[in-house]
Amino acid sequence: MSEMTLNNIFVDLFHNMPEKAFFAPGRINLIGEHTDYNGGHVFPCAITYGTYAAARRREDKLVRLYSHNFPEKGIIEFSLNELNFDGEHAWANYPKGMIRYIIEAGYRIPAGFECAIEGNIPNGAGLSSSASIELLTGVLMNGLFQLEIPRLELIKIGKRVENEFIGVNSGIMDQFAIGMGQKDAGILLDCQTLKYEYAPIHLENHKIIIMNTNKRRELADSKYNERRSECEAALEVLQQKLPIEALGQLSEQEFDEQQHFLKDETVRKRAKHAVYENVRTLKALQALRAGNLEEFGQLMNQSHISLRDDYEVTGVELDSLVAAAWNQPGVLGARMTGAGFGGCAIAIVENNEVKGFIAKVGAIYEDKIGYPADFYVASIGDGAKEIELEAVK
Repeated sequence: MSEMTLNNIFVDLFHNMPEKAFFAPGRINLIGEHTDYNGGHVFPCAITYGTYAAARRREDKLVRLYSHNFPEKGIIEFSLNELNFDGEHAWANYPKGMIRYIIEAGYRIPAGFECAIEGNIPNGAGLSSSASIELLTGVLMNGLFQLEIPRLELIKIGKRVENEFIGVNSGIMDQFAIGMGQKDAGILLDCQTLKYEYAPIHLENHKIIIMNTNKRRELADSKYNERRSECEAALEVLQQKLPIEALGQLSEQEFDEQQHFLKDETVRKRAKHAVYENVRTLKALQALRAGNLEEFGQLMNQSHISLRDDYEVTGVELDSLVAAAWNQPGVLGARMTGAGFGGCAIAIVENNEVKGFIAKVGAIYEDKIGYPADFYVASIGDGAKEIELEAVK
């Protein structure tokens, strides 16, 4: 939170006290990248960085939103009767899409509201600030208007906003991790069935370090959709040979036996990553349950190599950060996290090596890339929820 508290910001803007406060985290994916839309498993967790909101109901149909992260946009205002995408409304299209689809799902929103938002997720870093705002809006609507929308339905509405309202062809992982996160636990999620299980992550002697390349990653404009269509092309070919609905249903052996049918080398490499990365998530669950952090770290390293060589979504910035991390003492593993093309990497580092790790990796990165990376020491936290108003004072 900024020095000027969110409650104070709300009062200054709207000349009234907020009624309620809410929080939705960002997320990191520990392992299992670009598997979600391939019907595989992912292994995300919510983090303690996130987005806060203070809100108050109105008596008319107006919605008035302000983000302290984008003060130049001022208060963005629209009516509950006019919920179409508007490029001029910038970040506010995420809450607007949530409101629209909540109404379309049959929930009655009797009035508008005023809301001040502030987040400490680095914008454009790939820690899912957009899904954080979506789920923040969901718990806010539930809390202000007693809608009692089930959590899984809110998660699905958030994904629909991303896909249909914003136009980004992403999977459900971000919304799921942010909606269902638990302190000190990762979530193994089957993106095909939405079956999930929590895995305790005991990091008493280690920290998760988030390393931001500071290269902005514009997901809608990236090659994300291209990678997805390449995987769909691979699936179409393999479905002629095997009774599968998604690449995530294949074992490594099944893929190895059938991959010769994929004549296009690029398509074959994309599919190989999807299959092998999915298997890595299952191995990761077993490693964590056995308390084997070293094995988990090795799986992280293998994940990055696959994302670099087979899926080709890393780039020089992420590769430089991860390679520098691999060479430091006390590092169990490191990999890019998120969609790639910039954004963030993560490393698991021994507590007593954290300070030196940040200094050395930062120096290597800036020397090679020409501008600094940012580093965040992260904890695994709870999912989206209503919080006490005092928490944003």
